Amino acid sequence: MIHMAKQSASSKLSADASELRAAVFRLSRRLKQQRAVSDMTDGQFAVLVALKLHGPHTLSALAEREGVTAPSMNRTVNCLEELGHLSRTENGVDRRKVDIVITDSGRRVVEETVRRRDEWLSKVLSGLDGDDRETLRRAAAIIMREVER
Repeated sequence: MIHMAKQSASSKLSADASELRAAVFRLSRRLKQQRAVSDMTDGQFAVLVALKLHGPHTLSALAEREGVTAPSMNRTVNCLEELGHLSRTENGVDRRKVDIVITDSGRRVVEETVRRRDEWLSKVLSGLDGDDRETLRRAAAIIMREVER
């Protein structure tokens, strides 16, 4: 009997995890559709966000931050540089190194994309009652706490 109760609790937990994963994934996809630049990849956008939030990085530091190889990051940086969203500058401490820096154009892409995403989500939230919005506010806090562990 105890074994069945544990199995049932485990099944319920697994089902809850699956339901939450699916909901978060679908929400993420809908938010990603709200872009300032429609042909920019998620990886390219993530690089611009990292540079905007954390300042200049060397290529290797940026690759490490984003969890990709240096050659892969170099391709991403080259593309964003060609579009004028970032630039390479001499490192002020070690002249052998090059820093990758977000440009005003890159900042505008990040800011406009964030604005569009917040606007879309605000519209969704405006259709909910106060209890549902409070539930989502609490869920967001729990999710952030857990992913930042």
